[in-house]
Amino acid sequence: MPLTRILVADDEESMRWVLSKALKRKGFSVDLASDGRQALSMIQDGSYDLAILDIKMPGITGLDLLDKIREQKKDLLVVIMTAEASMKNAVEAMKRGAYDYITKPFDLDVIDAIIEKVGRAREVAGQVSMLKQELKERYQVEKNIIGNSPVMREVYKTIGKVAGSDVTVLVQGESGTGKELVARAVHFNSGRLGKPFVAINCAAIPKELLESELFGSEKGAFTGSVERKLGKFEQANLGTLFLDEIGDMPLDLQAKILRVLQEREVTRTGGNQSIPVDVRIVAATNQALAEKVRLKEFREDLFYRLNVVPINLVPLRERREDIPLLVQYFLNRVCAEMDIPLKQCTDETIALLTGYPWPGNVRELENAIKRAVILSNDLLLTPADFHGLESAPGMELTVSQEASLEALVDSKLRSCLQGIEHLENGEIHSIVLQQVERPLIRIILEKTRWNQVKAADILGINRNTLRKKISELGIELKRD
Repeated sequence: MPLTRILVADDEESMRWVLSKALKRKGFSVDLASDGRQALSMIQDGSYDLAILDIKMPGITGLDLLDKIREQKKDLLVVIMTAEASMKNAVEAMKRGAYDYITKPFDLDVIDAIIEKVGRAREVAGQVSMLKQELKERYQVEKNIIGNSPVMREVYKTIGKVAGSDVTVLVQGESGTGKELVARAVHFNSGRLGKPFVAINCAAIPKELLESELFGSEKGAFTGSVERKLGKFEQANLGTLFLDEIGDMPLDLQAKILRVLQEREVTRTGGNQSIPVDVRIVAATNQALAEKVRLKEFREDLFYRLNVVPINLVPLRERREDIPLLVQYFLNRVCAEMDIPLKQCTDETIALLTGYPWPGNVRELENAIKRAVILSNDLLLTPADFHGLESAPGMELTVSQEASLEALVDSKLRSCLQGIEHLENGEIHSIVLQQVERPLIRIILEKTRWNQVKAADILGINRNTLRKKISELGIELKRD
């Protein structure tokens, strides 16, 4: 963001002339205004990087013009000039948002120094803006929380509604469903973007240490405390604090958390000074907090403080239609991170992954994809690359296997029926049934060592029907 265009507004023609000559020699484009109203009109119609304004001008004073600039052109940096070197003028100018303040008469070296300082400030502002945009893009909901199922669309809507406010959010769901991703999406799509996002897992820290982790501690507060330590609340000041697995927090600590939420201040362990904090809370749990409240294992008043806006994440097995999207997302990410050619899954593999119940939810799926990508030497991942997910031996079909089979059949049918317009009316049903029945009956016969009585029992049809189908489908009978 280089500094290129400057506006100089002063009712003294000599001052305008001197500044214009000096700035143009340095390669800047300079526009001149002789009073406040002309300057305001030029600022509204043009695009400037810096405005140098005299504090006393006819029409609109420099300070009043500064107020209007702050309302209409927040990114425009303003330097105020005055012939009265009073503290009142300096304080007032800076209080209203001036970038700097100089007193007439001044050497041109002063202007050079200010221009250099403004250039550095704009460079830093540009870097911060890029960083904010990068962070926002990184945690955009649609890029990091993957899924197009109805339940996930409701989650997206809720995040969009609450992100812009400071209401407390409670995210509930099984381990591995992406609760922290939701918390980050709330933070990085809020007005607190660019401020700290601090996470703490309440279940991972011993009870005796959790309080000092949250609220901080003074030097000498306990054995081994050799210096003052800021707690998570102070670290997250002006930002968001993510309290993960809050259902595991001890009752006595719950009372202190409630007080912080009510009073918006903390007291470090071993200290007696109240420290104000401005923190948005997003809490998460894999437990049924309402049930814990009923059992007196969680404070009711804290529950209602946290449960202002609940976001419930369903387990992956209840949104199986999102699994192919997740698989592709993780394949793209893992292969990019490893800087290797993109790997893909076969239809059979997608069917297997879609049918598996995923007790560890999205996190387990991600780890499975990562492991398969690392261990496989092929660009095409097959079911054999996902050890442990294959169907268990035996003839019974589990719910997950049924889903896997349905997904596989669906995939194959869509592929085979590309030329549906070339088929005669009434052909599709019989053709598909034959293609499914023939391999099914042949497989069952093979597994029963061609015993037609056993095969008929497994298939759930009588023996005569089986013999008729063997004949109609042209299945060749074999003997071991």
